Amino acid sequence: MKPAYLVLAGLVVVGVVAGIGGYWYGVSRPAPQAASPAPESGDRKILYWYDPMVPQQRFDKPGKSPFMDMDLVPKYADEESGSGGVSIDPRVAQNLGVRTADAAIGLVQRRVEAVGSVVWNERATFVVQARSGGFVEKLYARAPLDPVAKGQPLVELLAPDWAAAQEEYLLLRGSGKEAGLAEAARNRLQLLGMSEEQIGLLEKTGRPQTRITLYAPINGVIAELGVREGMTVASGAMLFRLVDLSTVWVNAEVPEAQGAWLRPGTAVEARVPSFPDQVFRGRVSAILPEVNAATRTLRARVELANPGGRLKPGMYATLGFAGGRGGKALLVPSEAVIRTGERSLVIVAEGEGRFRQQDVELGFESGGKTEIRKGLAEGDKVVVSGQFLIDSEASLRATGTRMEGGGPGAGAQTHRGVGEIVALSAGELLIRHGDIPSAGMGAMTMPFSAPPGVVPPGLKKGDRVQFEFSAQPDGQLKITRIGPADASLPDHGAHK
Repeated sequence: MKPAYLVLAGLVVVGVVAGIGGYWYGVSRPAPQAASPAPESGDRKILYWYDPMVPQQRFDKPGKSPFMDMDLVPKYADEESGSGGVSIDPRVAQNLGVRTADAAIGLVQRRVEAVGSVVWNERATFVVQARSGGFVEKLYARAPLDPVAKGQPLVELLAPDWAAAQEEYLLLRGSGKEAGLAEAARNRLQLLGMSEEQIGLLEKTGRPQTRITLYAPINGVIAELGVREGMTVASGAMLFRLVDLSTVWVNAEVPEAQGAWLRPGTAVEARVPSFPDQVFRGRVSAILPEVNAATRTLRARVELANPGGRLKPGMYATLGFAGGRGGKALLVPSEAVIRTGERSLVIVAEGEGRFRQQDVELGFESGGKTEIRKGLAEGDKVVVSGQFLIDSEASLRATGTRMEGGGPGAGAQTHRGVGEIVALSAGELLIRHGDIPSAGMGAMTMPFSAPPGVVPPGLKKGDRVQFEFSAQPDGQLKITRIGPADASLPDHGAHK
């Protein structure tokens, strides 16, 4: 009985100890806490995360954007705007390069600036022709763009038609009977292309000449060469087209709004990248009666003096047209103005991350500043970079009107950029591009959709390209035209 009693007593002791330990564990254990709420910033509720460059795509969690090399940003519930504007977290706006400037009163400088390309002065062009049929026996100037000096021999021709006409003239002149016939024979020699000097030499020597050497009438270059040694040439054939380079033309593209201030005779100063320290001076010779429908620019023909022949056709020139100082006006940086083709607008920053679109009436533009005639007041802050981000927010939130159009059915604004193809797949290109001011986009790498038939065959990864694109109502960026950076863009109007 003793062993059983001892076992029973041991079990009782163990139970008592276990009960005491459980009691103390329960007293000392901290109470369980409630589950953590959804991520918030202070008291602000986060609805979702998104990439500002692809705002139509929403994410439930923070992290890296699958489209850009950037973090997703939160969309807060209190960012809804009821005034037709849009709100953006100020930290996000700062990180994405949204900059503003004040609309301020200033003096309008009536100095028009433009760019243009150097071309031949067509009024200083001379054509050397064959005045009678013959054969090219010797060619002295053998290649286009070769320089020539006035009086330099260009080509020697054999003219068989001269022989019989000269024999006839000598015969009639020597007979002394028919002076009228002799005069007619002499006139025929002139019609065949003989000069007075050559006819005088014929009368002096009495020996017919069958070869003629043509000489350069000006100092210049051979713009066009139409003859080769051994050729047969017909009467009136163009042999050389020579251009005098002592003056050149620059066809300048001038904004339509500034064209009214230009007049023929306006003084011009031009600079070219090849000679940055030299100023070439000239005057406006004509305002051509045509407006470029795509760029809304007038073409001004400027004639420049070209000392030393430094200006070459094909060079790009920056032009400054002389003008007076205008009156005071409300001015904003030109990069703040967005032109959609149907209207002009700016993005006004109202403070605390709130922005709204504002239609404006534009005046003169000069020196990087644009006159605002209606729509803004002095001191208003306008966005000068990052408009694309704000427009994406407006599209995401369906507030107000997209910048690209004036309402339902309005066409999208087209922007142009230059960049490098990083990746290329069916229907999409990843492009590393530079700044695109018209879209408010800085340099970055981003994807673009490309409908079938838009991308020309032969483009590949690493190619430098120029492209046009538009932002679609769903926020997608669609390429409308694309081509090599050093060539003109192909026309794919069907896909715009």
